[in-house]
Amino acid sequence: MNVYDFSVVDNTGKKVAMDEYRGDVLLIVNTATECGFTPQYDPLMEMYKKYHGLGFEILDFPCNQFGRQAPGTAYEIANFCKMHFGVTFPQFAKIDVNGENTSPLFKYLKSVAPFREFDMSQPMSKQMDEMLRATNPDYDKNSDIKWNFTKFLVNRDGNVVARFEPTDDMAKIDAAVAELCNKK
Repeated sequence: MNVYDFSVVDNTGKKVAMDEYRGDVLLIVNTATECGFTPQYDPLMEMYKKYHGLGFEILDFPCNQFGRQAPGTAYEIANFCKMHFGVTFPQFAKIDVNGENTSPLFKYLKSVAPFREFDMSQPMSKQMDEMLRATNPDYDKNSDIKWNFTKFLVNRDGNVVARFEPTDDMAKIDAAVAELCNKK
């Protein structure tokens, strides 16, 4: 099993087989437009422009489960992203990434790339850890998505090779994408 075994719904309501991305390097991201991490759209777009010609796609899945920070319809979210960040990568319908209504794709992603830890050398990691631990002292013991802008890096064979937490250094993610895009 790999990501090509799933189908998703895009932001226009059209069913999309993940198999359409066969052979591409993918960065699958759960996003929100009113989050402190929303400015990550800028470095994501920089990566997209830099590597898209090498077979790189970013797949954007809005999720309203964390602080209700992804309000609005799929159209409103896409319009916001285009107007504020110039987003041109594929955007999908709003989904759940945790709980009983978890998207099958994200259920799979979490099963093959569970949460490990936050990189405590990053400025926001300590704050994220304290916030999450205040509501669930054992938050780090499960594979759940912890917050908006968790990213899964998928190789050209459809296999997840890395999970990046929202606080991870975007330069580190860029380097991992570059390595996969430049592999023959």
